[in-house]
Amino acid sequence: MTITQLRYAIAVSNSTSMNKASRQLFISQPSLSASIKELEEEIGIDLFRRTNRGIQITPEGKEFIGYARQVVEQYELLQSRYVTKDQVRTRFSVSAQHYTFAVQAYVNTVREFGMDKYEFAINETKTSEVINDVKNFRSEIGILYLNEFNRKVLTKLFKENELDFTPLMDCHIYVYMSKNHPLAKRDCIRLQELDPYPLLSFDQGQFNSFYFSEEVLATYDYKQVIKCNDRATILNLMVGLNGYTLCSGIICEDLNGQEYTAVKLKSSEIMRVGYLTRKGIALSPMGQRYIRELEAYKNQVLI
Repeated sequence: MTITQLRYAIAVSNSTSMNKASRQLFISQPSLSASIKELEEEIGIDLFRRTNRGIQITPEGKEFIGYARQVVEQYELLQSRYVTKDQVRTRFSVSAQHYTFAVQAYVNTVREFGMDKYEFAINETKTSEVINDVKNFRSEIGILYLNEFNRKVLTKLFKENELDFTPLMDCHIYVYMSKNHPLAKRDCIRLQELDPYPLLSFDQGQFNSFYFSEEVLATYDYKQVIKCNDRATILNLMVGLNGYTLCSGIICEDLNGQEYTAVKLKSSEIMRVGYLTRKGIALSPMGQRYIRELEAYKNQVLI
């Protein structure tokens, strides 16, 4: 197995046919096909399915390509630093459920490093995609929560996908709403008191199971529910419809603005917010810095 073969496999995975990939790589199609076939025989799995419509990556291929990207990126970093002496373009990606503090910690991390050349990404996304992004090396770190209800199911998924979950903070449940909401001045709210108002919930797509919900107490019989795909829409619906969502209570006014507040929910439920990483793979310096920024929010957890 060579670096060249790994680069070829990555290029094919990004294309729809061997012909297109070979043109991008400036080699002949028979040479590319032979190299991929030799690689598949060496590792004992089929990376791609060949059909009349082109090529499709196999499930085993997706996992292999994830590792291949990691190896090639590390090789290029070594080559740039020690051989060509080029300035290294730092790469760092995070996937997270919709937590403002996770975005703010990311902002602080990027500001701290202040590099001239970088390629960063942050994805606020569905629970299943947070898991898959870390599994497939699209993100170095994934941010999500566990509680008594989803712990067994998600922990099993973490184990199957060779992921480690590290706790960051334990949070009581808060109702996040507009400061103009009729219940916004309360010290504490019972769940039943929220029945006249719509719960604003992040849509989980095909994995729309209670276990993947970003909102705790997912099995409660809510009278009104509006599903959304992004945080900005939820904030607008809080103002326009007196909607609410359930959250950790950590408020970042720098990003969300000062129109919103968090009121404690009368519940014994606890959500444990933490981060996912690939098992056995050390965090990069950027990753370590990002975790330190996240840990700083422990002091802002409301009691």
